[in-house]
Amino acid sequence: MIKKREKRIRKLRKNHVWITIAAFIVVFIIGAIVMMAFSEQICWYIVDSKIYSQYTVVKNMEAIYSETVRHESYDIDQLERTLALSSDSFAVLDNNGNVIMGNDYADLGSEDGSFTIQDSTEKITLYKSDLNDLLYVENGQLKPSKDMKKLFKYASDQINSESMEDVDRIQDEDDEIVMSSSEFEKLFSKNLNLPLWLAKTADNGDVIVSKCLLNLSLNDFMLILKLMATMFVIAYFVFIILIVSVIVTVSNQKKNFNLYFKDTITGGNNRNMYLYNGEKMLKKRRNLNRTYTVVSLEFVKYNAFCLCHSMDAGEEVLTRMYKCLKANMNKGEIAAHMTIAEFALLLNYLDTDSLTARLHKIIDELDDIDPDHNFVFHVGVKIVPPAREDPSDPRRKDFDLELEYNNACTARMPRDDKDDNKIYFFDQKLIDEQHWEDKISECQSKAIDNDEFVIYYQPKYDPNTDKLTGAEALIRWNSPDLGFVSPGRFIPQFEKSGFITEIDHYMLKHVAMDQKKWLDSGYECVPVSVNVSRAHFIESDLAEQIKDIVDAAGAPRNLLEIELTESAFFDDKNALISTIQRLQDYGFTVSMDDFGSGFSSLNSLKDLPLDVLKLDAGFFSGDISDDRSGIVVSETIRLAKSLNMKTVAEGVELKEQVEFLAAKGCDMIQGYYYSKPLPEGDFVEKLKS
Repeated sequence: MIKKREKRIRKLRKNHVWITIAAFIVVFIIGAIVMMAFSEQICWYIVDSKIYSQYTVVKNMEAIYSETVRHESYDIDQLERTLALSSDSFAVLDNNGNVIMGNDYADLGSEDGSFTIQDSTEKITLYKSDLNDLLYVENGQLKPSKDMKKLFKYASDQINSESMEDVDRIQDEDDEIVMSSSEFEKLFSKNLNLPLWLAKTADNGDVIVSKCLLNLSLNDFMLILKLMATMFVIAYFVFIILIVSVIVTVSNQKKNFNLYFKDTITGGNNRNMYLYNGEKMLKKRRNLNRTYTVVSLEFVKYNAFCLCHSMDAGEEVLTRMYKCLKANMNKGEIAAHMTIAEFALLLNYLDTDSLTARLHKIIDELDDIDPDHNFVFHVGVKIVPPAREDPSDPRRKDFDLELEYNNACTARMPRDDKDDNKIYFFDQKLIDEQHWEDKISECQSKAIDNDEFVIYYQPKYDPNTDKLTGAEALIRWNSPDLGFVSPGRFIPQFEKSGFITEIDHYMLKHVAMDQKKWLDSGYECVPVSVNVSRAHFIESDLAEQIKDIVDAAGAPRNLLEIELTESAFFDDKNALISTIQRLQDYGFTVSMDDFGSGFSSLNSLKDLPLDVLKLDAGFFSGDISDDRSGIVVSETIRLAKSLNMKTVAEGVELKEQVEFLAAKGCDMIQGYYYSKPLPEGDFVEKLKS
């Protein structure tokens, strides 16, 4: 659980902003490279197309030259004049680079290299110019001059040859290129012609070199400028998107933190913040030798407060309570709102007395928040000892604050007192009890299937004749996993989980089967009472269920007595009366168990058509010969007889009690004076005798 929580928080804390920025930078760089490459390809496509159109002149000159020199006799002057018709500036070079013929080739330099233009496999040879080298060959590619001053100087020369004296200002103090607006207007109002010396080798090995003019028009420059403008616009929008994305990411991250760590009701710390910051604090080196207290504080009857007022009023009270708790925290302590009506505290611990006094002071301040209401709080406390006292985890590396907080909750949850402020300290016995209940839950279902539950019978005797006149069926659990378990250990858990209804069916079935077996063996059977839980009486067909179970076993219905506890009267009274009447119609006897243990005994007698009344063992815990106790018991027996009900006294252990009850007319006595609960075999011996 600790690692999962830390993993979630690390993921939440991870700075996605830098990831977003890095991603956009990568995309921007890749996009810029692609756009630059695309623009370069477009630019060079324009240049290549114009170069190739000029190169066709050189190819034609080479074809004329090769065709002419192929004949042994040709007129060299006539050949020179013919070539001059194709180009004003050309030269024919032999293998040694000497000029054979030519015209206006004074600025012709040496060979620069060969290159291939787009959509062509033909190598084109470029010769340097003595006047300029605006274009040159490098690694088989044609490249523009790096000397931008020379390029602009050449452009200025073409614009206005008379302004040469101003060329020096083309480069300013920061070594940047500067041209006036008038010069740019002139530049783009006419074509720019860049001289190139292109060569083609003839069949005999001679090289024909011709001066070609690379003509760049206004449209060419505009296309290039549009491409550059497009790149700038794309880069601008990518930058804007990056900024917006960063802002949105930061905003969302802040919102996620608030959602994860802030309580929606109080606006303060929530469960996640408490567990995360609390664990971090307890694991710090300087806190390892300190003792802390994990506190679970429950606002009891919060739901009732909201019912009487409103949810908004309830949340307002919770907010004020949180502020009160926050104000009571010292440095290094934490307060948080955990669940609807529950707060968590992490406090420094000195000793139990000072902690208890401090918690009572906090409770008093919380109660003073609303003078018109008396608030009740239950507090569970779990002490966290210094880390050195835990040999298994001396540095608190595996410390789980959530587990410790659950222990604090466990300390207060089983308590039934809801009307007073209480502080409960955690005890390991609570954990043992929880483990026990969990173990019972694991084993209960298979216990039914494996017949692990054993029926015991406690006899009932007539105190006047000491004759066996009845019995009560009691259950024990002989579990291979848990051992022999008394009912006090598992019945309360079954009632809490609802499994008690399965036990009721089990007992009815086995008692009916035993009765059938005893009758078949020739024994004189007596009625046996079986307790049916109040949880069963919510079922409208309970009487039919009991009838079907007993009939399936083949036992007479009059030998089964159905016991219900006095607490069942607090449920649906009409449904309870209807079930009792139908049971009696089917031939069953119905009794009330534990009469006198509640506060509405007489009221239940007024309404319920019962056959037998069982006096609670509490009647006989003292000396019933006392005037008040004796009067209550004797009058209860007399009242039952007046209502045509038999009486059974349970829990009787003394001879004096038996004599008193016999004198008052009690019909049957059940208790250790006569017999303890017996397994079936021992009870059968009683039947035999």
